[in-house]
Amino acid sequence: MKKHFLPLALGGLAIGTTEFVMMGLLPNIAADFKVTIPQAGYAISAYALGVVLGAPLLVLGSRRMAPKTTLMVLMGLFALFNLLSAFALTNGLLCAARLLAGLPHGAFFGVGSVVASRLAQPGKQAQAIASMFSGLTVANVVMVPVATYIGTAFSWRFALGGVGVLGLATLGAIQWLLPTLPPTPTPPLRTELALLGRRTTWLIMLLTAIGTGGLFCWISYIAPLLTRVSGFTAGQVPYLLAIAGLGMVAGNALGGYLADRLAPARACLLLLLAMVGTLLLMYWLAPYKIPTVLLTFAGGCFALAVAAPIQLLMIRSAEGAEMLGAAFTQAAFNTGNALGAFLGGLPLAAGYAYNSPELVGAAMALGGVAFAVLLLRDSAAQTPAPEPVAELAAPLT
Repeated sequence: MKKHFLPLALGGLAIGTTEFVMMGLLPNIAADFKVTIPQAGYAISAYALGVVLGAPLLVLGSRRMAPKTTLMVLMGLFALFNLLSAFALTNGLLCAARLLAGLPHGAFFGVGSVVASRLAQPGKQAQAIASMFSGLTVANVVMVPVATYIGTAFSWRFALGGVGVLGLATLGAIQWLLPTLPPTPTPPLRTELALLGRRTTWLIMLLTAIGTGGLFCWISYIAPLLTRVSGFTAGQVPYLLAIAGLGMVAGNALGGYLADRLAPARACLLLLLAMVGTLLLMYWLAPYKIPTVLLTFAGGCFALAVAAPIQLLMIRSAEGAEMLGAAFTQAAFNTGNALGAFLGGLPLAAGYAYNSPELVGAAMALGGVAFAVLLLRDSAAQTPAPEPVAELAAPLT
């Protein structure tokens, strides 16, 4: 990886760590604040809500700023609010700090994608953008398990504080390694906002929010699922999270392969159907350790595999407003994060077992399938019918 892309990958590493580490720390946070695990899960929903609010607003607010300056401001806010999260005195204050920490998330990826493409060699823009998102996969394989171990063995505050320090390191890397680029020429605001008037845009965002919500029904409560239903110890949870992270690495490759070879909406349809099946199997087989390990890998795989087809769908839909489209995709993804964490916690609050969120997740993933079907129908309707072939045969003599 060229040094210019290292700050972007480091930012992806920090963001991926803070987004997914909370899932493994919920029991510790709940015990510290003397609240239930579903109540501690509100911090996950708060972060996701911050992404939903911040992604479009911060992208629009920084349209005329130099990209490097924008990235430094966003990462400075990210580091500050993650450090504040580590010092929260109540569950309510933690939720407030997590909401603020989520604000720069989507905007960083939106601006970072444009920066990566501008720094790339001709014909290698996709590889450059992938280098930034590689930080997310490394986060789930390495950083999330390590931070979960630290949070379990010592305190969840050290885990979140470590993310804040990682944000400060990213800030330094942006300052020293990222070249200064002029502001990107932007169309009139009305032209960009016209993106929201397209039916396809809303179908993609609904597919993302509802479909990926199935992932967060599962992963938001993965720690108590593994310890209270599957019978693993708390010390084994970080290793199982690493298995989920390896699944996400495989899924990243799978999603890219399918997005290149199938219609993106068709790839989303197949992957979401696979997620429905995986979540149903998790519900039935959670009491058994070996199937749970295999399904943990599969869940991570199919969850992240859908990202590439969704991104390709939005890029094609958002022509002329790609950065804003990328921000809306992040907002939709984290709407799914918030919905999944909230809806998945409802059966737990009602007293059902810790594998019950998987049924809610399967229903949400099935909702995503429905929106993929609508996208395919719209695409088929817009495809012009082939012209009739003229009759060339001469009459028999």
